[in-house]
Amino acid sequence: MKKPLFHIAASFVILLIVFLMNACKVSEKANTKSGAQLWGENCGRCHNAPGPGEFRNSNWDVIGQHMRVRANLTGTDTEKIIGFLKGS
Repeated sequence: MKKPLFHIAASFVILLIVFLMNACKVSEKANTKSGAQLWGENCGRCHNAPGPGEFRNSNWDVIGQHMRVRANLTGTDTEKIIGFLKGS
């Protein structure tokens, strides 16, 4: 009776490890994207993305933090997008 339970638990642990390793690979890929790529992929999902020249640099900080919450962006992604918009 104990052997099947052990095999189920071991299988679960192995699947969890594989899942976590794949999740780390996805986040590594996302970290290599530029601000321009992130802007293109995220900002146009829900609305017409404003161009870099549509707001002042000081406005991009406020907009970026607002959209970080609304679009569920990471802090790193938000900073990259804001940097791209300010630098363009």
